[in-house]
Amino acid sequence: MFDPLNLQVFANHTRAAAENMAYTLQRTAHSAFVKETEDFTVMLINRNGDTFGVPMGLGATWYPGLTYTRAIDMVADYKPGDVAFTNDPYSCFVATHAPDTHLWKPVFYEGEIIAWTGGHIHNTDMGGAVPASLSRALTEIHQEGIRFPPMKLVNEGVFDEDILKIMTTNVRKPDLNIGDIKALVGALNTGERKILAMVEKFGKEAFLEGAEVLLDHAEAQARDILRSMPDGTYVFVDYADEDSVEANPCRLKLTMTIRGDEAILDFTGSDPQLGSSLNVPSGGDPRHTMLLVGVYYVLYTINPKILLNTGLTRPFTCIAPQGSVLNPISPAAVGMRSLTCARLRSVIFGAFCQAVPERLPAAPAGNNCIVNVMTTDERGRTVIAAVNPVVGGGGGMPHRDGTNGSGADAAYLKNTPIEITETEVPIEFVKYGLAKDSGGAGRWRGGLATEMAFRVFSPGSRITARNRDRSFFRPWGLLGGKAAGLSDMVLNPGRDDYRRLGNIDTAILQPGDVLEIRSAGGGGRGNPLEREVWRVVRDVERGYVSAEAAERDYGVVIRDGAADEGATESLRASRSASAGHFHYGPEREGYEAQWTPAAYDLLTDILAGLPIHWRFFTKTEIFRRMKGRAGPEGVSAALADVRARFREMPEPAIETKEAAE
Repeated sequence: MFDPLNLQVFANHTRAAAENMAYTLQRTAHSAFVKETEDFTVMLINRNGDTFGVPMGLGATWYPGLTYTRAIDMVADYKPGDVAFTNDPYSCFVATHAPDTHLWKPVFYEGEIIAWTGGHIHNTDMGGAVPASLSRALTEIHQEGIRFPPMKLVNEGVFDEDILKIMTTNVRKPDLNIGDIKALVGALNTGERKILAMVEKFGKEAFLEGAEVLLDHAEAQARDILRSMPDGTYVFVDYADEDSVEANPCRLKLTMTIRGDEAILDFTGSDPQLGSSLNVPSGGDPRHTMLLVGVYYVLYTINPKILLNTGLTRPFTCIAPQGSVLNPISPAAVGMRSLTCARLRSVIFGAFCQAVPERLPAAPAGNNCIVNVMTTDERGRTVIAAVNPVVGGGGGMPHRDGTNGSGADAAYLKNTPIEITETEVPIEFVKYGLAKDSGGAGRWRGGLATEMAFRVFSPGSRITARNRDRSFFRPWGLLGGKAAGLSDMVLNPGRDDYRRLGNIDTAILQPGDVLEIRSAGGGGRGNPLEREVWRVVRDVERGYVSAEAAERDYGVVIRDGAADEGATESLRASRSASAGHFHYGPEREGYEAQWTPAAYDLLTDILAGLPIHWRFFTKTEIFRRMKGRAGPEGVSAALADVRARFREMPEPAIETKEAAE
């Protein structure tokens, strides 16, 4: 039945159904984070639990490859009108941190389940140690809020009031949670109606076939893209700034092998699971959607007509060793997994940028700081709300500049107009805009960072600014382009009590305090000396680039608002293009002079030979003893010191030659 024309018609119906679900949720949600920021998903799911339809213009873009199969199988005896849910990251690896509550509903037709509707909302708060439930400082899953394994929330159309009472007792803003959850149930009901309408239009058998053909078509499209790339093995490494309060970097390593129409993504060499909450709970699923988000972005960049569904995951196999930051075991904290996922995307982009550099951009900012405020209004009521995402710029593209203030990492997160935020939350914005000189220089400039500042009025106002990163390791430039500007967070800028806060994600502010947050920019692409002079002059006029940076980074001399053509030509002629495929910036170059690839290879071998609960401890102790040391020799010497201090430490099961020496 499904020739290309009919398949497109069916795909359009599927997308329309999903978008109807999304509009239902957005328009009936209670929290600003769902109805304005749009941190939610909705999807159509086939009988096997695979996603075959998602909206294109609303909600999060991370989940088109999500599979609900394990979650569905953990609940028995579905009946019409039932809705199941979970927010437990370790039960079935569908929810990946506690604030994300996933719901799914069976769609019955003639007495049998023919499909499911599903989706998630990011709850404003799920209880736990900090407001909004998320902080990198948390060390175990039990601190991150109340969790529900897969169970029925709605029985034949009736909410389970006991479950709702348990939730409302344990969270800080129960009205927002319950309101958003009921809005999502309404969206699932909308999806159910749309699916049944499709069955009536196309017939039951054609509907079932169509859901499978969509998956097959997306798979074929993904395989076509892989076949267009040269076979080979591509290795890339990137870092999150801090793995815990010890402030050592968290390293992610990818060895990507493309063979024909398949690819293996091997994350061996990434850090062990961390003592902080940056772990990504994948359960070792070789096609877990969180591991493949960067792949979706690459595929869609190359083919914007690609179908978004679970079929995209089939050509890819991920290897994430158990006990690593990308496959932790319980009770490792996971609340800040989105920070690590941002770095994971950068790693995937870096690998593909070696395979097809002519088709892809430089690195996006790689941080999507989401700010929550818990404060007291003039009536003495506690208010907790997401304020605004502070998202960085996109990387310079093959044929245009990177997007300002909205990079690939979280472009789906919409900003909330400050008038709405100031109406709902007793704070005052003093700055919200783009940061000058923050985009990486290049033939195509990296997108500018976002900067935001606001003042609080009540004592003890608690702030969480999750996903703060890129304050040390810059978003990288590509093909001669320069790395971007760094992120920052400061308290009371311009005042005597000014203080830089670095990457901490919780703070307590007092009346009159101002918090200023800036994201990173996007990396530049191509030689900045080849950027047209008029583009540089326009950037200066718009306030994107300062006159000093125009001369320093682009070789364009500006006097009295215009380019001095003679001075510019002379200055550019005296400079040479940067060598190297990537530009990382001086911070990473200095770091890797000590922590060379060989040093990390040895560290990986040492840690892999230890029991999981010893690995992060051993990594931290080795880092403490690396001062004045470098390379694998330094790691070996540091390990010897650690073993001398901690005689209870097991001997690694596999000794490398370097360690033995």
